Amino acid sequence: MSRWKVYVTNEIPKPALDMLEEYCDMEVNRTGHVLEKSVLLEKVKGRDAILSLLTDPIDAEVMDAAKGAKIFANYAVGYNNIDIPSATERGIMVSNTPGVLTDTTAEMAWALLFSVARRVVESDKYSRMGKYKGWGPMLFLGQDVMNKTVGVIGAGRIGLSFAKRAKAFDMKVLYSDVAANPEFEKETEGQYVSLETLLKESDFVSIHTPLVPETFHLISTKEFKLMKNTAILINTSRGPVVDESALVKALQSGEIWGAGLDVYEFEPEFTEGLLELDNAIVCPHIASATIDTRTKMGIIAVTNILAAMRGELPPNCLNPEVFKK
Repeated sequence: MSRWKVYVTNEIPKPALDMLEEYCDMEVNRTGHVLEKSVLLEKVKGRDAILSLLTDPIDAEVMDAAKGAKIFANYAVGYNNIDIPSATERGIMVSNTPGVLTDTTAEMAWALLFSVARRVVESDKYSRMGKYKGWGPMLFLGQDVMNKTVGVIGAGRIGLSFAKRAKAFDMKVLYSDVAANPEFEKETEGQYVSLETLLKESDFVSIHTPLVPETFHLISTKEFKLMKNTAILINTSRGPVVDESALVKALQSGEIWGAGLDVYEFEPEFTEGLLELDNAIVCPHIASATIDTRTKMGIIAVTNILAAMRGELPPNCLNPEVFKK
């Protein structure tokens, strides 16, 4: 079996790269930066496989430049960066890395929830600036979490993992999705409600939906008006699910109390005014950023490539109809 030529569009944890290098001739973009489209078009030429990241737009033009490639192995659960119909049309397999970051992302949503509710980042900055002169009864008053109501938008794997943790804080769980989810209700004692009811009744709202046409700007001006002025919004799903301009206005006006964000509508750019808000915590898309999880993601992506190299169907192939033995 000949060694495949593989291009890795950005550096990933070493164990995954070591595994790939054992069986393939690889080249890695080690700059730490997302490649310009023109550079990507050159780098994919003559490759048997490309290990891509969510930040790489893999469209028909890139696929045509990678003529002869057998697989694009995406280092992510999401794959809205890849034009799968174009890949299928060209007989190219596409794979992802599902499941591995479920709990890690759910943990990050909780980290944001607590950080916003208890004003952790804001008070940390205050202390570092030398402003802390002693305890005061009105200093950085936040929101309690125990016994509150949490609304979960999206009852998939990550939404379920997030909601299960609410039990520890004796929280009431509401959830909204395209249909009721019996497993979700069994695991969380959650109540299925409309999005409108969820927004009206929840003290915390955490978003866990995929980005599809139906969820674009799912939360916008109308939805913010439904929420409590003490409510906190958490988004670790996809940025465009939230209308970021409407969010900035809602935070500025006090229509909602705060927000914790790990994803952005125009990532990596921020909507004007967002970074100036003390009641918003903005993290650089790090929900899956633990050593264990990012390593597992790399190993899954490499496993998909090696399966294709052996003439096997990659375990996480998104378009298996193109597979040829």
